Amino acid sequence: MSDQRPEIEALFAERREFQPPAGLAQQANAGPGLYQEAEADYEGFWAKQAGSRLSWTKPWDKVLEWELPYAKWFIGGQLNAAYNCVDRHVEGGLGEKVAYYWEGEPGDTRTLTYADLQAEVNKCANALTELGVKTGDRVGIYMPMIPELPIAMLACAKIGAPHVVVFGGFSSDALEGRMIDSEAVALITSDGAWRNGKVLDLKTAADVAVANATTIKNVLVVKRTGNDVAMQEGRDHWWHDIVERQSDQFDPVPVDSEHLLYLLHTSGTTAKPKGIMHTTGGYLTGVSTTHHYIFDIKPNDVYWCAADIGWVTGHSYIVYGPLANATTSVMYEGAPMFPEPDRWWSIVEKYKVNILYCAPTAIRAFMKQGETWPAKHDLSSLRILGTVGEPINPEAWLWYHATIGGSNCPVVDTWWQTETGMILITPLPGVTTLRPGSATTPFPGISAKVVDAEGNEVPNGSGGGYLVLNRPWPSMLRGVYKDPDRFMNTYWKRFPGMYFAGDGCKVDSDGYFWLMGRVDDVMKVSGHRISTTEVESALVDHHSVAEAAVVGRSDPITGEAISAFVILKANVEASDALAAELREHVAEKIGHIARPKQLLFTPELPKTRSGKIMRRLLRDIAENRPLGDVTTLADSGIVETIREKAGAGESE
Repeated sequence: MSDQRPEIEALFAERREFQPPAGLAQQANAGPGLYQEAEADYEGFWAKQAGSRLSWTKPWDKVLEWELPYAKWFIGGQLNAAYNCVDRHVEGGLGEKVAYYWEGEPGDTRTLTYADLQAEVNKCANALTELGVKTGDRVGIYMPMIPELPIAMLACAKIGAPHVVVFGGFSSDALEGRMIDSEAVALITSDGAWRNGKVLDLKTAADVAVANATTIKNVLVVKRTGNDVAMQEGRDHWWHDIVERQSDQFDPVPVDSEHLLYLLHTSGTTAKPKGIMHTTGGYLTGVSTTHHYIFDIKPNDVYWCAADIGWVTGHSYIVYGPLANATTSVMYEGAPMFPEPDRWWSIVEKYKVNILYCAPTAIRAFMKQGETWPAKHDLSSLRILGTVGEPINPEAWLWYHATIGGSNCPVVDTWWQTETGMILITPLPGVTTLRPGSATTPFPGISAKVVDAEGNEVPNGSGGGYLVLNRPWPSMLRGVYKDPDRFMNTYWKRFPGMYFAGDGCKVDSDGYFWLMGRVDDVMKVSGHRISTTEVESALVDHHSVAEAAVVGRSDPITGEAISAFVILKANVEASDALAAELREHVAEKIGHIARPKQLLFTPELPKTRSGKIMRRLLRDIAENRPLGDVTTLADSGIVETIREKAGAGESE
């Protein structure tokens, strides 16, 4: 490296290890040889997966065409995503297999078999066709977690009309911008959604957005909550009026492997959201392959990804990956802790869930409530646990492993992004020795490394740097919609020839990857670049702490000083003495340089509705400056609560 000091200090060390359960390892879908097979011929590896996992109406002529930064996979091949996710399973005799067990927040339920799903998708495709939607048209979807959401996505795919799903918790402004950017011709929404026992009015937000999204000619509305909504004559159509009367037959439209399957916009905080483009053949290959091996999916498994379909996790691992593999999934509409903090565990028990995939934020929230709630339920059906969305701190990993998994379920801690389409760094449950807090190693066929500011690889065990990917993968983004310059500048310009993920990372001496958060969240204290993730992990390592977030604030002596915001576990009392103890605990775990200068106890943290901590708002509070945009927060009032408490925080 050009500088003696590492790009990002690697301070926190975790040495505990967990071997794969012997019984699971013997029956696992993936064995150690998968890595060697993929590395020997990675194009051949992905071609084998595409050929064995998917049905093609026309075979491809060439596996890969790579002209940086653009990749094309399975060139000349044709297929249909909805056919691969539904119809072929029915044709293969799996029509009576359950595709989704759905549970609404109020307690209502539905069970959809693959035959049911096929009929509903076909009726929706016919309805969209009646409304003038054609192959290549973009269709907006703004819905809660109800079965009509995946049905609508698959209906679009059946026509070959790219869908543009917008998370149902977003504002009308966010919806409007995405509809205008994508030039959508139709929008599918609902009257409302249930959240924490209350009805959220989606239709009014949709009306405000559509008023300025002039390309939208038709709005299809599902009646979910029954609240009164305005319906505009000629534009708005009730789902039950137009979809239910359609034929349940529809021939899937074969599309090119590189045909746009969907746009999904990243929710940028300072710039216009980017419309990430994902195509059909490579994307389906990536998500079906990773779903099969990482979650060790067996034919009779019940699988639950507890994300929202409005995010890429839901696209890839609630809809396309599981359905391509003919998996039975659980889908839940509402809040994790409504009406009580054991709602998730009652669902696991009720449906005998075998695989659970969720965010560290949710795990830490459950940790805060203690072990009493999960102990009320039989969780013995669980075989594999997974995490997604952000690095998981070791103590949350250990709680999840012991309390939810009974110390017998491998935890697959996965790293990937909206842009990557599929999981890229992950354990394989029957192969990998696990280390709490590490996403372990790249998936077979994936090449990743950590580099310094000049793009030189950082030697294993020597410090942190920048995570890059240095060869193409099938489900990678195909660009930013209508903005090729932004695609190049955002992802490919920083390190020529390599995709820059925007995340800090270290690789230990054994080759294990440890994600260190977004490089934007790195703090520079007395010349040391310190990862927020490492300090947060050290705080949560203390037995009193349920969750923590840290940010840097301006300091005249050290450049930046560390401010910590801490949520305590249930029945733990906040005190100045405990604040001092926690600051010393960080110093003991990772060094005095990382000791927070200020520590504040708070009942909650500012989070988006997807559970991500909005550190920019915490920086605003720490710097005592006006707050930025709070419209995407799950609870916009929490920042004022934190600000009011900020003056009483324990400081040096």
